[in-house]
Parts: sequence; structure tokens; C-alpha cells
Amino acid sequence: MTDHLVSDQPAAGGAEALSTTAGGALSAAAGGAFAGIFRVLKLARPDRPIHPDGVGLAGDLARTGNPGEPSGLDWLDQPGTDTVEARFSRSVGLPQGLPDILGLALRVTPPGGHAPGGPADVLFASTGWRLPGRFLLQPKLDVASAALTTLMPYRGRKGPVLLGLRTEQLPDGSLASGEWVLGLYWARPTGQWRQCGEARLRAAPEPRDIHLRFDPLANQPPGAQTYAWARRLRERSYLAAQRPAPAAVVNAPTAAPAAAGNPAHSITTGRNTMSTVSQLFNSPAADIWRVIADGWLYSGWVVGASRIRAVDDTWPQAGARLHHSVGAWPLVINDSTQVTGVEPGKSLELVARGWPMGEAKVAITLEDRGDQCLVTIAEDAIRGPGKRVPKVLRDPAISVRNRETLKRLELMAAGGAGR
Repeated sequence: MTDHLVSDQPAAGGAEALSTTAGGALSAAAGGAFAGIFRVLKLARPDRPIHPDGVGLAGDLARTGNPGEPSGLDWLDQPGTDTVEARFSRSVGLPQGLPDILGLALRVTPPGGHAPGGPADVLFASTGWRLPGRFLLQPKLDVASAALTTLMPYRGRKGPVLLGLRTEQLPDGSLASGEWVLGLYWARPTGQWRQCGEARLRAAPEPRDIHLRFDPLANQPPGAQTYAWARRLRERSYLAAQRPAPAAVVNAPTAAPAAAGNPAHSITTGRNTMSTVSQLFNSPAADIWRVIADGWLYSGWVVGASRIRAVDDTWPQAGARLHHSVGAWPLVINDSTQVTGVEPGKSLELVARGWPMGEAKVAITLEDRGDQCLVTIAEDAIRGPGKRVPKVLRDPAISVRNRETLKRLELMAAGGAGR
């Protein structure tokens, strides 16, 4: 774990540039491997592939500031009291009698209810406290003796900063029975820990667990940034973990049609799961929806559609069609795509036809994150020869095509298409 000392700015020397490039390639490869593991785990745990069961907590975090030696993170260096929503969980979900990686996720809201960029999400996991253990996950039986750190450093004005929590007081019995007090610390990657605050958490009202989703890459504390190597290592895993649970497709002609304005309900209509891919766009949801809502742009971002021949005036309302050609000239097939469900600005469901190959169900969802948007495409064959291809073979092919579709859609949205 020495990458945190390497600048993300262009290196001056050839050897440094080579080292930075190699580190970037290594973190990207590791990130892809982690994402693959998460996708496999998601088959067994569609909602939460890791940290499946948790305890919801709420309280406050009192920051003392760092007048002696500033950390370089504005949030840590300024005294104040934040409102905290939290979730404690065991990573693998092993029985209580066995050691597990412990996790504590905090959503921190500064005084006044907001900060530039909104609340911050900070994730801690059980590690060692000294070197080199602070960079290694460590299974623990309980939180009494566990050190919880961010594992990877934030980038501040004065260099990399690790955050840590140590238990100072535990309630009698379980975490759900009283107040849990933790000291907040910061350190340079190889430096000593300095206490800079205290968190007091109590079990949230029923239900015991909470459905809050934490995103430490999108929601960072004021003055903190994520190193590029850390983003490459973590981003794809977070997307794989947080994408909607794989949806099912229509298998029987008696299935109810999609209800306009309720696409989330209409996706779950059968047994088979859809092939699902997601990508975080650096464009707001409104820009992306403008591209989707212009049927004449369809062939510009949907892989396989070679041209658009006509678009209903009501597109993209439920029931509207666009008439396209599929394939490469001169071997093209004329067919159509119909809207089966829509929630403007948020989701679109389609049945895409390309006979004699068959028909596919497609669900596109947009999760607005301010200047960014998480876009998800779920698809599977529902009729025709494509439906007879074993799912283990057709899913990877659909995923590869839709990843390229998302890349094209992002470029078009960023370029202003549809305005």
C-alpha cells in the first residue's frame, strides 16, 4: 500500500511516469477483479452482496478541530457537531461466534443541514492500528477490541489522510441496547494517530436495519478527494454492489403489461433474471434523458441499431414506437421498438424487436446524483431464437453490448445531443 504517496499529476520523469502508469493499470485490473467477485456474490445476495445484515444507528459526531497540526481536510480541521446516520454490519455475514470483517458506514450532515456537495459518506472497516496492519483488513469477533479505519487515504491539501475510529464505551449487551462512543482519529499513512473528535451512536428506531445506501466516492467530506488509483480500485465494485437487484423478464403471454409510470413494478414479471450493467455518468440525469427522449437519436447510442426510419410523435410515452433497422448494410432487418413503461426523467421500459432473431425486454433506469447520474440497463430475450440460447451464454454477450451502449450514451449526453 504505497500508491498513496504517488501523485496523480503527470510525473516529471520517465521512470516516475512508468511507475504511475503501472500503478494505474494494476489498480484498474484489481478493481475489475473485485467487481467480478461482487457480481458473483450478487447472484446469491441480490440486494446486498456484502454486509447483508446490519444495525441502523443514529447520533452525532463532535469535531474538536486540529489547531496544532492541521490535517489538510477542511472538515476535520474545523470544530463542529455533525448529525450522523450509520449502519454497523459484518462483511461476509458469518455467524456471530466467528470472526468477520466489521464495517461501520457513516452519513455525516454538518450543522445547518447541508454542506457543499451535500452530506458525506465515510466507510470504516476493521483493520490493524499500527503499520502495516492499518492497510490490512482484519476479521474480529466484536467491536470492543477492533480498530476501524478507512483503509485507503483521502487526498487533502497537505497530502494523504487516513481516518480511524476506536471504541471508548460500549452499551451493556448489544449495540442496539444503549450508546456506543467512539473516538475519531486521523493520521498520515505512516504517521501517528491524532484524536480529533468523538462519535456517539444509538440504535435507530425500528426496523432494526436501514435501507440507506452509502457512496463514499460520490459523497466526500469537505476538503477531501479520492485518489485516482483508489477510485479505479473501488468504483466498479460499488457500482456492482449498488446497482438494482437483477430483474426478471416476461416469460408467459399471460403476464400483465407494464404499467406506465411504474416500471419498477413491471420489471418483476417472471423467473429469469435480466442481464444488468450500470455506469456512473458525469452528466446530470436531465441531459441523459434528453438523449433517450429523442427517438431519432436512438441509433446513435444503441448498439445494433443502424438507422431510424420513423418515430411516433408520442415517443417516449407508453405505447409509442420507433421504427429502426438492425444490422450492417446491406444485411439489415427492419423492425420496431415499443415503449411498455415510462417514468419521465427516471426510467424507460421497452420491447425491442429484431425478427427473425426475436424480441428483448429492456429496462433503463436513471438515478439522479446531482452533477452525476447512475444509469442502468437491464435486458434479456423474451421471444424467438435468442430465448433458446442458454442464459449462461447470452448474458455475457448482452452485457458486453450494453456496456458499449452506455459509453455511447454518456458521450452523447456530455456532447449536448438532444438539446
